[in-house]
Amino acid sequence: MTLTTSLRHLLPLLALAALLAGPAAAQQPTSVNPTASSVKEKQLLDALKPGSTDTVSGRISIPDARAGNLIQPAGKEFRTFRQETLPTVGGYAIVGMLLLLSLFYLIRGRIAISTGPSGQTILRFGSMSRFAHWLSAVSFIALGLTGLNLVFGKTLLLPIIGPDAFTGLTQVGKFVHNYVSFAFALGIILMFVMWVKDNVPSLRDLRWFAQGGGLVGLGHPPAERFNGGQKIIFWSTVLGGAALAVSGYLMMFKPIEIAIGGLQLATVIHGLVGLIMVAIIFAHIYIGSVGMEGAFDAMGKGRVDLNWAREHHSLWVDRVAKSRPKDISGGHAPAPGE
Repeated sequence: MTLTTSLRHLLPLLALAALLAGPAAAQQPTSVNPTASSVKEKQLLDALKPGSTDTVSGRISIPDARAGNLIQPAGKEFRTFRQETLPTVGGYAIVGMLLLLSLFYLIRGRIAISTGPSGQTILRFGSMSRFAHWLSAVSFIALGLTGLNLVFGKTLLLPIIGPDAFTGLTQVGKFVHNYVSFAFALGIILMFVMWVKDNVPSLRDLRWFAQGGGLVGLGHPPAERFNGGQKIIFWSTVLGGAALAVSGYLMMFKPIEIAIGGLQLATVIHGLVGLIMVAIIFAHIYIGSVGMEGAFDAMGKGRVDLNWAREHHSLWVDRVAKSRPKDISGGHAPAPGE
């Protein structure tokens, strides 16, 4: 075969190859910028840095434009709060309160009835009051434990019991937290209705604080049914409980309606208020148990020693002695709202 004959057979093949390569060549850019993709990657990495105000967005085909936001500054700030700020603040509040109470006990000791038990009792709280108190108290303990697990569980509990047990425990805790919240809210409402009239702040409360409330020093300032310290516990529980209930139920029932910003705000309020209330309730438990002789009887039995009542609530004892004398060392039925 001559060279001319070979070229004659090769030309059709070359023409076919050129025809097939034409569309592919047309798709290639006339110029290539090798750094174009790296620039976009740098912008993405800059947007992911803490403190960045850039929003990382994608393309979507649904009407809700917010769904295209993959990462937003508020979301990064919320993640920092949830993973770092909240555990830090909660840890300082709770551990600080426990250390303060331990130090107070070591210095002050248990506050005893200075004149000793009298052998007589006075009706302090009736059955309805005790029911409302213990309903709130028991449900708050359940809510506190399950809530603390969400804040500290991954750090403290997960390494001890392992991922499988921690997952199951947290799932059960979620259901307990959601459903027990209704009992807690009911208890708060009952206590508010029954006790709000006796917890209105007054100038007498300022004098009570100025004299140390009988906790510091030797004197016991006169007080009505609830003293200044108990009023602080009451309003902290009522207002804090209301904040927990509102923020919690918004997260449970209205997560879509309040949008992502509202949901994050509700979570922040719920977490902070919950941790602060845990610290406050520790102080309440301390005074009502090991911290003060005779105090637990108020909610444990409903009746307290008369000398204890005279030392801590002298004005209230005088009023009961005049209006309901049978409530002293007797089994007289409690008045409505007691």
